[in-house]
Amino acid sequence: MKVLVIGSGGREHAIVLGLLKSPKVTELWCAPGNGGISAVAHTAPINVMDKEGMVAFAKEKGIEFAVVAPDDPLAAGMADAMEEAGIPAFGPSAKAAQIEASKVFSKNLMKKYGIPTAAYETFEDEDAAIAYLKAQNSYPAVIKADGLALGKGVIIAANEAEAVEAVHEMMSEGKFGDSGRRVVIEEFLTGPEVSVLSFTDGKTVVPMISSKDHKRANDNDEGLNTGGMGTIAPNPFYTPEVAAECMEKIFLPTIDAMNKEGRTFKGCLYFGLMITPKGPKVIEYNCRFGDPETQVVLPLLKSDLLEIMMAVQAGRLSEVPVEFSDETAACVVMASGGYPVKYQSGYEITGLDEKGQAEGVTVYHAGTKLVDGKFVTAGGRVLGVTATGKTLDEALSRAYAGVEKIHFTDVHYRHDIGRTK
Repeated sequence: MKVLVIGSGGREHAIVLGLLKSPKVTELWCAPGNGGISAVAHTAPINVMDKEGMVAFAKEKGIEFAVVAPDDPLAAGMADAMEEAGIPAFGPSAKAAQIEASKVFSKNLMKKYGIPTAAYETFEDEDAAIAYLKAQNSYPAVIKADGLALGKGVIIAANEAEAVEAVHEMMSEGKFGDSGRRVVIEEFLTGPEVSVLSFTDGKTVVPMISSKDHKRANDNDEGLNTGGMGTIAPNPFYTPEVAAECMEKIFLPTIDAMNKEGRTFKGCLYFGLMITPKGPKVIEYNCRFGDPETQVVLPLLKSDLLEIMMAVQAGRLSEVPVEFSDETAACVVMASGGYPVKYQSGYEITGLDEKGQAEGVTVYHAGTKLVDGKFVTAGGRVLGVTATGKTLDEALSRAYAGVEKIHFTDVHYRHDIGRTK
């Protein structure tokens, strides 16, 4: 089969490498892709939001199956556009992608169908939002931009001054563009966080192996929120008992709720959870594979990824085996100094072979370009260095040994990935 993956980051590199294990794949394209992806698949410089251009390209190349990976094109209807053109696509419709594209929609959905989540209120008026914060006088408080903001539209305010500033920046200063015109203010939950990606065809839901994401830029969970600085899988806090409770109270009810709303979800539904003293609660949904969670989850998948994705698209997920290894995986993100704010790009990366890899690990390229045969930095998060092992310590030591072999100017990474509190 000729397959097209839409996207350009570390998640897409992980999906590409996962698909290449399938004997069904005869030709693999990624648009726009990146330096590392270009070493293993064909790439095409098409913007992820260019629906017409992407469909025309897919038709021209005789693409038989498309995988839409990022949130923005899913919310804009890229999977719908492919399907309308007669190309089966893995990824939810624009209607279903609202579960991530609008925090207000997802919170209201959970309230309506009794899915456990933090107490909240939504606001379209800045003065009303600030009055609510002052009346509640409960900190830390969580302030979320309604729309997509590259995983950065969530502020945890420690006090009233920080909370008021966050609301003002979102609603008046347009820090996250139109995404922050509406905000959600919700109670601060405590407990271990867990990410659970799941395959679903709108009838069956198959959770993948759980993971833990480290969001803060610096060691000891300090610094600004990022798209993710590293991950481990499985998550040690996600016990079989917790998994069973999540299936009963969160996963199946969410699929059912989306069906009842006429927004049947087919694709990868990501559950961002917190295991609170009162049980698991939903922090957020994503309508796609998480990044960098995918970089530790897919290396542990033993089944054929393309076969699973095709079954999801065709509504026959229950007929296909989805099996994971009982090993552990760890991913350390190597970022540009200054990320997630200002950083320089264009630095040469040394320590990689011609495939963009290093010995003993899998290097997922997130922000790289191939220039004159050399890999150079081209983004905030540059590489995700992933290793597997029989234990978490083994996976982490291998991943960090891989990191030590790779160098570029102003490299920044956390030294405490996998440390659990």
